[in-house]
Amino acid sequence: MKSDFLHGMSHGIPIALGYLSVSFGFGITAVRSGLSVFEASAISALNLTSAGQAAGIDIIASGGTILEMILVQITINIRYSLMALSLSQKLDKKFTTGHRLLASYGITDEIFALCSAQSGYIVPAYMYGMILISAIGWVSGTFLGGYAGQLLPESISSAMGILLYGMFLAIIIPPSRKQKSVLCVVITSAVLSVICKYLVKFISSGFSVIICAVISAVLGALLFPVKEEEQE
Repeated sequence: MKSDFLHGMSHGIPIALGYLSVSFGFGITAVRSGLSVFEASAISALNLTSAGQAAGIDIIASGGTILEMILVQITINIRYSLMALSLSQKLDKKFTTGHRLLASYGITDEIFALCSAQSGYIVPAYMYGMILISAIGWVSGTFLGGYAGQLLPESISSAMGILLYGMFLAIIIPPSRKQKSVLCVVITSAVLSVICKYLVKFISSGFSVIICAVISAVLGALLFPVKEEEQE
């Protein structure tokens, strides 16, 4: 068990280093939005979701409602449920219901991708090691970014605050260059976001995220349906 745990930690080190730099930007953004360093760090400790946290901070800063927060988080993070269903096929028999509930805390895009790439079945200790080191990197980066946002000059902290959004761009640009369907969804989302921001100002930031995401996804599904042979 110890060997599996250390093996998972070693595989999670690159993820932790990436999380450290990205969450640094989140920490700066959160503190600049009015949260304390402790509150920002607590959010990162309880929610390993970069996009969900960024959207949540916007809702908190704009004084949004609990209902708005719930709907936004469901819209943004529903993909983790699909990842968990897919990953369940690779779990060892040692993964009891309790282990599955604990491991669900740490299913992120990067951890899912790395676990899916492993040969054979995954044991709980391996996944716990990967989740632990990744979570440490995420929370530590948030903590350091929050303090840096209080100490650094405004010009520097503003520049560092775009790290999180830089990660989002790094995620969407490569597939957009390869697939017209992804490019269409990205452009549609961007256009709708601009419309909601500047033309339909009565819509809050949280509900604009929901509207843009749902309309873009539906449009992409209608214009670029996945054929049966591609699914197979």
